[in-house]
Amino acid sequence: MIIKIAMLIVFFSVMVGVGLYCRKHSTDVNGFVLGGRSVGPWLTAFAYGTSYFSAVIFIGYAGQFGWKFGLASTWIGIGNAILGSLLAWIVLGKRTRVMTQHLKSKTMPEFFGVRFDSNMLKVVASVIVFIFLIPYTASLYNGLSRLFGMAFHLDYTVCIVVMAVLTGVYVIAGGYMATAINDFIQGIIMVIGIIAVITAVLQTNGGLYGAVEALSQVSDEGAGIAAGEFTAIFGPDAISLFGVVVLTSLGTWGLPQMVQKFYAIKDEAAIKKGTIISTVFALIVAGGCYFLGGFGRLYDIDVATMGFDAIVPAMIEKLSPLLIAIVVILVLSASMSTLSSLVLASSSTLTLDLIKDNIVKKMDEKKQVLIMRVFIVVFIVTSAVIAVVQYKSNVTFIAQLMGISWGALAGAFLAPFIYSLYWKGVTKAAVIVNFIFGAGIMLANMLVKPLFPTILQSPINCGAFAMLAGLVIVPVVSLLTPKLKREKTKEVFSCYDKAA
Repeated sequence: MIIKIAMLIVFFSVMVGVGLYCRKHSTDVNGFVLGGRSVGPWLTAFAYGTSYFSAVIFIGYAGQFGWKFGLASTWIGIGNAILGSLLAWIVLGKRTRVMTQHLKSKTMPEFFGVRFDSNMLKVVASVIVFIFLIPYTASLYNGLSRLFGMAFHLDYTVCIVVMAVLTGVYVIAGGYMATAINDFIQGIIMVIGIIAVITAVLQTNGGLYGAVEALSQVSDEGAGIAAGEFTAIFGPDAISLFGVVVLTSLGTWGLPQMVQKFYAIKDEAAIKKGTIISTVFALIVAGGCYFLGGFGRLYDIDVATMGFDAIVPAMIEKLSPLLIAIVVILVLSASMSTLSSLVLASSSTLTLDLIKDNIVKKMDEKKQVLIMRVFIVVFIVTSAVIAVVQYKSNVTFIAQLMGISWGALAGAFLAPFIYSLYWKGVTKAAVIVNFIFGAGIMLANMLVKPLFPTILQSPINCGAFAMLAGLVIVPVVSLLTPKLKREKTKEVFSCYDKAA
């Protein structure tokens, strides 16, 4: 217990210290939201990766999908690295940085507003961001509940309060630069931690060969899964596995807190380096998490009673105190880095896109930064309250909460954002139709699930469908609706001529 507490104290002290150190970078809006658009490749790549992978992945997804797909769940981590990191950086990185800088947009809603000369698009997008980032943030807290209960025997509410307060302190103090530096530190912890835990878990099950051999003997008669399917290359349910890969990999292309990392990166050379760093980080962390979760069925866990979120904690509870402390710091790092990214994205969107010019006509730089800091507090408190209520009433699992959030945000934004960077023919009507479709289908999935076809009743599959459908909806509607003025699109795309 002394080891665990000592490591936590050091960890928290460093996080808060970085926040206080970075106050000088957060005196204006550009510094607070984007770190002055001067963040290097290592900080940006780790900020991207740590915002991507949270306790939702390590506790929720790794446990649930490792149990469902066995070792084939490792494909999810590989998909996250190739599709969610490598291709995202290649396709979006340079064009996002160049166009957002040209349009002077600091958030995704502001990008849509300026790109299509429409305040309505900006307001609608900001409302979608705020509404659907809340369940995602709530799911981050839930990822810590069982782990801290197992390691410290603490009440769940205490865990939430500690994590919320400390994250709030360094984000409010240092803004984006503080989150980027802390994300780098937290990312190093995650890499070391996941390698150490996988090694320890495999050793307790007879090494890699022994663990795989034991898993190959496991079956699930109730689900109609024969022995050997949990070690098969695509597992017992390849179609559902594909849906999870799409949602968790392609989804990052449309998430505001992820795309915003490209706004802040320093230059094109930094993008090239960041692409490689981010991909390697994802392979280790995401690939490692899902690989670890694939061995969950070797442990005696009553999933029907305890839930999927109990699987990973059960796998590590008999490890050494030092390793358990490392896991606690690992998951805390993953959660706090993602939480800081979410609250910064949400508070900046509400302030810059909804309140500024719409509700409050005159806001100087200092007032904008102050209001963003106030909204960070509001957002953290709101999501923490929801997390406590959800936990005590056991409304849903972590993965379902995240699926609803990712599906709605990426379903609404992914297709319009990608097409807007590359195609002059995208119309304002196509963007608003996709906003309504992406957010609407996930709300419907949550409220009237039985009306959906069986395969789409899962929020994971429904979210993946929303994203892929958007790639068709946007070009089709754009071809049928009035185009932007030629002068406008020419001015928007002139940024690429300058960059070249």
